[in-house]
Amino acid sequence: MIITKQKEQAQILKYLEGEKNIFLIGCGECSTTCKTGGAEEIEKTKAFLEKEGKAVTGYCIPSAPCIAAKVKLELAKNRKAIESSDAILVLACGLGIQSVKDNLRTAKTVHVGCDTLFMGAIDSGNQFLERCSACGDCVLELTGVICPITRCPKSLLNGPCGGQDKGKCEVDKNRDCTWILIYNELKKQNRLHLLKESRPPKDHSKSTKPRQLAL
Repeated sequence: MIITKQKEQAQILKYLEGEKNIFLIGCGECSTTCKTGGAEEIEKTKAFLEKEGKAVTGYCIPSAPCIAAKVKLELAKNRKAIESSDAILVLACGLGIQSVKDNLRTAKTVHVGCDTLFMGAIDSGNQFLERCSACGDCVLELTGVICPITRCPKSLLNGPCGGQDKGKCEVDKNRDCTWILIYNELKKQNRLHLLKESRPPKDHSKSTKPRQLAL
């Protein structure tokens, strides 16, 4: 899941300076879950903009705006409202925002309504937790399915640093040291031998940007 947060209203108004008629686009998946671009947030944004003198020409919430086919369908359904607008405000992650821009058939300015924070999981307490960095060279099999690249603030790959203290991270004393977690997990699985294996350096070329993959 892509974790986002809405931009401050003052920042959004600054983006929309000189533009009266605004079309809103949300996201039916990640941003809905994050409460940054679902139906409720679209309605609140609409009310806020109208209070500030803007005219909201309409809105749509593609189930996944990052997928071209799905955003194209919604754009087509709302073609007249979009054409009558001065600009489009998108409440989605950076992927969804760029997908909207790439699939528009009419020249309209696309504005950003959310900041994209990280890829995350949702725990049982409804906290959003960063767990993967999409590095392209996954080491989870070797580390007890605990990612040291993402969960260690230093992204260490060969064990804990000298700063860990009683299992806590020196960067954040309230955070468990990731490598202590890895050690304990591998010990529980009777796989501590994985820590003794010699491995080549990580292939960082796999994370060279921009990346693409053909289906």
